[in-house]
Amino acid sequence: MDTQELKKRAHDLDVTVWVGKSGVDAVVDELNDQLANENLVKVKFLRAARVGDSTESKAQALAEEVNGTLVETRGHTAVIHR
Repeated sequence: MDTQELKKRAHDLDVTVWVGKSGVDAVVDELNDQLANENLVKVKFLRAARVGDSTESKAQALAEEVNGTLVETRGHTAVIHR
């Protein structure tokens, strides 16, 4: 599936994973579980999680951690595909 199609599908998705002050490591297991059921997941990075780094870099690190692909980031929300 190409990136444009994934972006279209992600548009109507609700955020199901929130990354907070505990950071990326705290949500890896949950994201793995969700990606096993759905191949596209929307992740929101809360203010406490964004300290010292950009949303883009945090999202890329999270995608690599779960063996997924970062489809896009928009604002403080990322879409990850596997």
